[in-house]
Order: sequence, then structure tokens, then C-alpha cells
Amino acid sequence: MKILKSKSRNTSILKRSKFSIIVTYRYRLYPNEKQKTLLAKTFGCVRFVWNYFLAWREQRYKEEKLSTTEPECRKHLNSVLKEQYPWLREVDKFALENALINLDNAYKIFFKKQARCPKFKTKKSHRFSYTTNSTNNNIQVDFGEIIINPDKSRCWGKIKLPKLGWVKARIHRTFDGRIKSATVTLTPSGRYYVSITVEQEKVYNRRISETPQNFAIALDLGVKDLYVDSQGKHIENPKILARYEKRIKKLQRELARKVKGSKNFEKIRIKLARMHERVTNIRKDFLEKLSSQVVSENQAIICEDLRVKNLVRNSHLTKSIHDVSWSKFVEMVRNKAERYGRVFLQVSPSFPSSQICSKCGHKNEGVKELSVRTWKCPKCGMEHDRDENAAKNILRQGLLQLGIT
Repeated sequence: MKILKSKSRNTSILKRSKFSIIVTYRYRLYPNEKQKTLLAKTFGCVRFVWNYFLAWREQRYKEEKLSTTEPECRKHLNSVLKEQYPWLREVDKFALENALINLDNAYKIFFKKQARCPKFKTKKSHRFSYTTNSTNNNIQVDFGEIIINPDKSRCWGKIKLPKLGWVKARIHRTFDGRIKSATVTLTPSGRYYVSITVEQEKVYNRRISETPQNFAIALDLGVKDLYVDSQGKHIENPKILARYEKRIKKLQRELARKVKGSKNFEKIRIKLARMHERVTNIRKDFLEKLSSQVVSENQAIICEDLRVKNLVRNSHLTKSIHDVSWSKFVEMVRNKAERYGRVFLQVSPSFPSSQICSKCGHKNEGVKELSVRTWKCPKCGMEHDRDENAAKNILRQGLLQLGIT
């Protein structure tokens, strides 16, 4: 059976190559009782370190007007905190250090006004995670029988993690490359997963076409249809949340009638969490397959840079926008385009794609409202489907930005 160590045979190739990419592979873990206890302890220690240094940084700033850096926190952790609380030495040291890095990154994002101020973590959230680094083969993957029999869709394997040792895992795919880190997660439904970050060489697929007509495709994202492309193809929004909404509401009513903290409360909470997890997984699977198809069939992908935060202010569209997951889909397309050497471009959200006639270029400001689904150009008389017309305009604007006319 093949075992991929944290320093694989491809390490030297990747160090020399400027064309490497970071890819993450996620597997489900099945830890034994001893490993579950150690995982719970690690999650608790990571939460303690986050909360301690969040309070420490706030206190230092209030009393001394001093900003605290990550290296200062790391020094305090190793020289003071571990002496004061010896049980912090029982867990993976990289998990604690990465908690400090994550806290520092949270502050950086806050100061850039891209997120809110970091908050204290609570164990009542039912979702826990920690990240560990790869060094000296401390992270390894045993892919099991899937190496011998590639026709198998999945099999049992093992993943070696610091402090935990070998943990039973469900293997559904293999990989080559240099393992960088691993993030262990416990979901609200009580399932354990590990996300292994791997550095790999970038794969360049053949170019699709050199002609402007087939070189690029534009996507107009929407609620009724996930997107309409510049060739007039409509991809319907599967509305996954709507399919499970009745069952979710029923479980929410049952949960509200249970005594908080009781065994029956916990049973219903897990059922509800698994239902939400199923919705998330079905949506993710749909978007993964669709984004792969878009990237594999086109050399360049162009779409509008939507400001989802502004759009969700419309109370009538909030649930639909969250269900359709534009941001997730765009992120998948962007990542896969980078991975396979495609061109990905977003046009400005201020570009009036729905108001411009794709035939003559006339701007019709009378069709701003979303309720206007079709309209006729007052200048050339061309009849337009709102979304198809927008996609054609996004394509033209994108090609213009790429220098292709």
C-alpha cells in the first residue's frame, strides 16, 4: 500500500518550480475513544489560547496603548503560559501556534475593515478545529487498497497526525505532492474530518480555442437560474435548501420543545445538524461539478464581480441568495482556473450589463428593475432576454479588458 509522507519524492521538483499550487484534500476520520479524548483536549487548548491572547491583546492596548504582535504572543505562550498551565504541553504545539497566527490574521483583516473585530470562542458552538504543520514526516497518508485497485471509489485507509498517531480514515482519492499542513475539524453533527493542504505542480490543460467566439464565456449570475452564459445556456438553480426546508423546520420545532441540555435535546440537535450538513454537501457537490465543467470547456471565464453583502440587504432575496451560493461558485471557478492555467476575470459591479443593448450598444435606463425580464431596444428594435443580454455584454466588456476585440 502506498504511503505518502509529508516530504514526498516530488519535494525537490516543487522547490525548483515556480509553477506550483496549493490544493486541499478532505477525508473523513474515524478516531478511537483515546484519540477522541485527545482531540477534545486539543480543541479546548486551542480555544483557551485564542481567548487568553485575545484578552491579553485587548488589555495591553487599553492600559498601555500597545499593539501586540504574533511573535510576542508566541514568546509569552512558550515562556509563561506553558509554565503556568502545564496541560498545554500535552497537545500538539503547532495547534497552539496556529491559533496565534489565526488570531493575528483576524486582527489584520479587521484593521483592513474586511471583517468584524475578533470575538471570544465558546465551546457551545459545536464546531471545533485546529491546524497542525508538516515537519519530519509527522503527517502521512496510507491510501489503502485504492492504490492497488483504482476502480474502487473509496476504501479504508489511515492518516498519521501529530500526537494522535495513525487515525482510521475513509479514502476516496489519492494525490502526489508535498504535504504542508492538516486541519482537523469536528462538525456539529459529531463527524471528524481532516483537510490536508498539499503543494503540487500546476497542471496546464490544452487551450480550448484561439478564436474570440470560442475563446471565452461570460456568466451572468442570478437567483432563478444559477447563471446564464453568453451562448444563451441557462443553468437552473437547484434550490437545495428549499427541498429540505420543511424537514428542517420540523426538526427546529421539535428541538424548541426539548429541555436544553437533555439527552433528547442532543439527539434532535444532531439530527438537525446532519440535515444542514446534507444540504451543504449536496450544494457543494453540485457546484464542484458545474465549476469543473465550466473551466474544462473554456479557456477564459468572465463574470460580474457581485457585491453579495449589498444584495442580501433585500429581505425578499436573502434566503435565495444564500441558497444559490454565488460566492462559493465563483471561488471554485477562480481556483480551478488558476490550477489549470485558464483565464479568470471579473468585470466591475458598476458596469450596467443589463441596461445595454448587446446588438447596438444603446443604454436603456428604464430596465433597471429586476422585475423587467424581457425588453425591446428603442433604438434598433432588438428583443432581449434580460440575463442573456447581460451575459453577452459581460463577455464584450471582459474581452475588452483582456485586449481582445
